[in-house]
Amino acid sequence: MLATSACGGSSAEGRTEITASFYPVAWLAERIGGENAEIATLTKPGTEPHDLELSPRQVAEITETDLGLYVKGLQPAVDDAFAQHAEGRSLDVSSLVETLPADGHEHEEGEGEAHEGEHDPHLWLDPARMAAVATGIGEKLAAVDPDNAGNYRAGAAKAAGELNALDGEFKAGLAECEQDTIVTSHAAFSYLADRYGLKQVPIAGLDPDSEPSPRRMAELSDQIKDLGVTTVFTETLVSPKLAQTLAEGAGVKTAVLDPVEGVKEGSGDDYLSVQRRNLEALRAALVCS
Repeated sequence: MLATSACGGSSAEGRTEITASFYPVAWLAERIGGENAEIATLTKPGTEPHDLELSPRQVAEITETDLGLYVKGLQPAVDDAFAQHAEGRSLDVSSLVETLPADGHEHEEGEGEAHEGEHDPHLWLDPARMAAVATGIGEKLAAVDPDNAGNYRAGAAKAAGELNALDGEFKAGLAECEQDTIVTSHAAFSYLADRYGLKQVPIAGLDPDSEPSPRRMAELSDQIKDLGVTTVFTETLVSPKLAQTLAEGAGVKTAVLDPVEGVKEGSGDDYLSVQRRNLEALRAALVCS
């Protein structure tokens, strides 16, 4: 489990205090920081992160942290808190990679940050981008705590290697498939689709709580039938009802495609294992050889 601390600032053990906004960046921080860092995660395990509201205790933690890590545009309350209370001590990890706007087309590096709210924040679903994020976090931690710079860079290199290996697994596993369209609960998979040559058709938009109109649901059902789509994907942290209704109406099955926004408390899963399960779900749905 990722550690959650009650307060920020340098710990009694002299470790660097890192406050991560939600699971994927906390997972990276733990692997990179190792024994030299103490990680606090603002989003509780197993909860949907988009609409997180911060408690006064969490705001105090942000005020005292050595380094805050977040994805700008995903959690507005977190964006505001880091800007107000941890200026110069936080890192928007989306600034480390090329971002995609809501329509799924690539922006130049840094452009997503410059146009707040216009980019898709779900960058962690592309393992290659996550590898670049790992390297960037390692460099940031090296600057924050120079005495342990070598350890941070080594941790970042190891994490990046694991992520690049996962990227290779996705490339090989999705190289020869009969289908290339994924119908998802919400528009969380643009980066994954962009990386591996897939087409995402989401039921809801970037916010999983938004609901499509009956007309949109009918259009999606027709599209599924026309394209020969086999599967409508549900998620782990969002109600599957809309996806199940769509699948039943179109006469196809459902399967889970996890946006890796969090893992349930007590779960033995981590980012790598969930992504590998996603790969198997995609291979089955897309009829890959």
